[in-house]
Amino acid sequence: MRLEARMIAMAAMALALTMPLAAAQGKGKPVVGQLAPEFELTLVDGGKVKLSELRGQVVVLNFWATWCGPCRTELPMLDAYYAVQRKHGLKVFAITTENSVPVHRLKGLFKSMNIPSARWITGGYGSLEGVPTNFVIDRAGKLRYAKAGALDLNSLNAVLVPLLNERVPDSVQ
Repeated sequence: MRLEARMIAMAAMALALTMPLAAAQGKGKPVVGQLAPEFELTLVDGGKVKLSELRGQVVVLNFWATWCGPCRTELPMLDAYYAVQRKHGLKVFAITTENSVPVHRLKGLFKSMNIPSARWITGGYGSLEGVPTNFVIDRAGKLRYAKAGALDLNSLNAVLVPLLNERVPDSVQ
């Protein structure tokens, strides 16, 4: 019984490690092909950003953790990609998850990044299957991609280039 209890505790701990820094307060899990749930990010600098303020841009929410090897590869690549593509309407946010190094210890990293870093998110994005997890929202606010697992340059181009080439909807302009 002790071994079984330990296994249950380890499974619960592994699940907790995949949860975002803030418990999401939303109306269910985001569904690809439907409008993305509204969110509000609290950035490391204290600023706030809502999805509704980002209409007309392609938005990537990247959930990552300091202990995650694939995240440490993906985040610098995503940061460089954002530096090049933001002029075409790309907005990327890096959201640290629980059990990462405390935010105050990451300030040097955040200052060197082009991607705005968030320490808190509210909305329907609280149930992650693992890290890294990326959510991609098109210019009209529709969720177009939602998967756990690191993106490489080829998959990033396959997901984002078509969306960046889409016209900004008239209802947004």
